[in-house]
Amino acid sequence: MPEGAGRGHLRSFTHVAAVRNNTTTTVGLARFGVRWVDVGPPVRAEIIVMPFQSDESFAHEVTLGETFPVAGETWRFADLDMTSANDWKVTVRRVDADEVMEPPTGRLWKRARLRPYGQLDEAQLQSLEAALGVQLPWGYRTWLSRNNGAQPEVPHHIPGMPVALLPSGPLFGVHPEYPPFDLVHAQQQYRDRWLSPEWLVIANTVNGLLVVAAQASNDSVYFINEFDLVGPPGPAATAARERKLKAVAWSMYEFIGRLTPMELDHLPPAQIHPAGTFTDPRNYENGQL
Repeated sequence: MPEGAGRGHLRSFTHVAAVRNNTTTTVGLARFGVRWVDVGPPVRAEIIVMPFQSDESFAHEVTLGETFPVAGETWRFADLDMTSANDWKVTVRRVDADEVMEPPTGRLWKRARLRPYGQLDEAQLQSLEAALGVQLPWGYRTWLSRNNGAQPEVPHHIPGMPVALLPSGPLFGVHPEYPPFDLVHAQQQYRDRWLSPEWLVIANTVNGLLVVAAQASNDSVYFINEFDLVGPPGPAATAARERKLKAVAWSMYEFIGRLTPMELDHLPPAQIHPAGTFTDPRNYENGQL
């Protein structure tokens, strides 16, 4: 049966709906899903309509602003807002006689522009693990084998998070000939003063350290703010600092997917913080938060 045929005078209970990735949204007559989005140009999406009075679902590939049928009604692909390649929200709006054509305001994600340094074979990876004295997380190890670190072509960030990378501060790799970009040297330079050998520093960012766990079973990527890199040496203070680590991605590949080139409108307004706003170094003396 064609979509919308044989319907009565039922009407959706809302005129606008938001559909996030990997979810569905109900408007009364049907559920919406979105299979994929493409920033283009033009901006496109495949919107799935699942009417409740039908066993069929209907896929509509539409560009931003185009309309599609929904169980006797007409709806419009109204907006797309993205925070990463895998984290986005599509807005759809019912086309009524009094519809107000509001311009889209969502932010489109742009693919990270990273320049890999090369590749590492299995012998090089094993040599690296021996030099570090740890086993690399599986996902990070795979990424490292294919890239050997990477340099951002332009400043990058993760929207909504304090993580930012500059071309002068790349993702570390195996570069013993140039210690500032070398993974082994980075542990001596950045980790050993602040964190335990249970962690690996993989980048020195604009305002903190990017870190992975030194264990094969934990693929998450973590960040610690430079304001938390304070306090004396010793196990208690180190443990307190490590409690400040915040996960920013479940894997290295998700982290790369969340990175996007930084533009001027992404920068937060300048702020002046009074003394004591951030971590007081005295809190680390006894391992306290």
